[in-house]
This record gives sequence, structure tokens and C-alpha cells, in this order.
Amino acid sequence: MTNLPRVLILAGTGLARRLAEVLVDQVQVITSLAGRTSQPLDLAGEVRVGGFGGMEGLSNYLRTHQIQAVIDATHPFAQQISRHGAIACQELNIPHLFLVRLPWLPKIGDQWLEVASMTAAAQASSQFERVLLTIGRQQLEPFAAIANTWYLVRAIEAPNLILPHSQIWLERPPYSLAQELELLTRFAIAAIVSKNSGGMETYAKIQAARQLKLPVIMVQPPALPPGHQVQTIPEAIAWLEQTFGLDLTPETTRTGPSRIDCTAQ
Repeated sequence: MTNLPRVLILAGTGLARRLAEVLVDQVQVITSLAGRTSQPLDLAGEVRVGGFGGMEGLSNYLRTHQIQAVIDATHPFAQQISRHGAIACQELNIPHLFLVRLPWLPKIGDQWLEVASMTAAAQASSQFERVLLTIGRQQLEPFAAIANTWYLVRAIEAPNLILPHSQIWLERPPYSLAQELELLTRFAIAAIVSKNSGGMETYAKIQAARQLKLPVIMVQPPALPPGHQVQTIPEAIAWLEQTFGLDLTPETTRTGPSRIDCTAQ
């Protein structure tokens, strides 16, 4: 293993977890988690948890740990670490790749109100009496100013900010369609606020909203910094093979779709 390249995965999606499983016996893989949850799912290989300490901290980490390639498979809304990673790799001349989980696309029957920010989502939610927030626990502040809406706040762990008119619902994905239908019906939810983060694990809420004819206030993801992007694990493996002249073919077929095609059928 000592002669194999050291690859840092910036994690935050199921794609990152599966990529680490594929690479663990192929390269020296280190997977970095932001530490947003206290009990993350198990990851293959070496794992580090917590922030890097800004741009300077990340650059120092890449140098001191002799990282030879960085694959950014973070959550689509992890804007800061993606920006820092792209800049640090450019400055240090380290090969850098985005493994992208593409956002959902609306399908016939969906009632989406697409907004560009969480503040806009909060304002849009004010027209509904009972709203399910599926945005995690970090960005609740804009909703605290909405006086006439009751929120069901779903998160993996309890948020620090408790909204005035709300209830906390702690649950870890994936969620089934039956679960989502039951939750929306039980709490008489009139609308959903969601990040358009793509993936299969949380898509059932979109299916449930479609079935119940509920509007979804959909916050669009920020644009990624310039850089090479792929959408599947085989493409990421091929990039590593080309970058380092390796043959990593034994596991290249282990992946699922990185995009849910929600266009009209």
C-alpha cells in the first residue's frame, strides 16, 4: 500500500461512501467527514472527522499528509468546502475531481416552487399553515421570523435553534414512500421545503408530495467551482486510472445511478 497514491475523499453523500468501499484495497484512501452528525455511517478505510480550519488548514493538511489526489463527493450544498478544495488543489497542483450527485428534475404532477436561497424558501413557506422542513438542522434561522406557519422539522439530530411554532422529528434516511405518506398525512402537512440535493435516499418525499398533490418549495443548489466533473463511480475510477496510470478495474461496476431522471414519462 505504501507505493499507492494517497487519495482524499471529501465526503457527504452515499456516492462518497461507496467510492471509499471500492478504493480501500486499491489506493491509500482517506475519507473526510464534516462532523455534522455525531454518529455517521461506517466508512471503509481511514476516516477523519471535522473541519480543516479554513483554506489554510486544508492546504496544510494536503501538504503534510502528502495527498496526491482529491475527489470532492460532498453534499451538493456544501459550498464552502468545495470552493476551498478546488482552490487549494489548484494552488498545490494536486489533481482534483468533483463526483457530482445531480439535482432532481421535476416530473409531471410535481408542484415545485423553485427558490435560490433559504431566506426565499422561508418567505414562500409563510403562505402555508403547516409545513414539513427537510433541510437538516443547520439553516433554520430564516424560518424563525415566520409567525403564522407551524413547522415539522425533520433532522438526523436535534437542532440548536428551536422554531417558535414547531415540532422536531428525528429520523435518519433512507425513507420509504409509505413512511413519507404516513408522516405527511399524520401531521396534515400542506407543503414541503426541501433542498434539491438529488439522490435516492430522500426522494420518496417528492413522490409522496406528487401523490398527495402538495407543493414543494425547492431550494436550488449553488454552482460548483470550475473543475472536472463526473457523475458515477466508474467514471471516478477511470479518472484515477488515467491520472496515476493504474488498473483499478476489478471494482469499477459497483455503483448505482447518481441522477434520478424525473422528467415526464
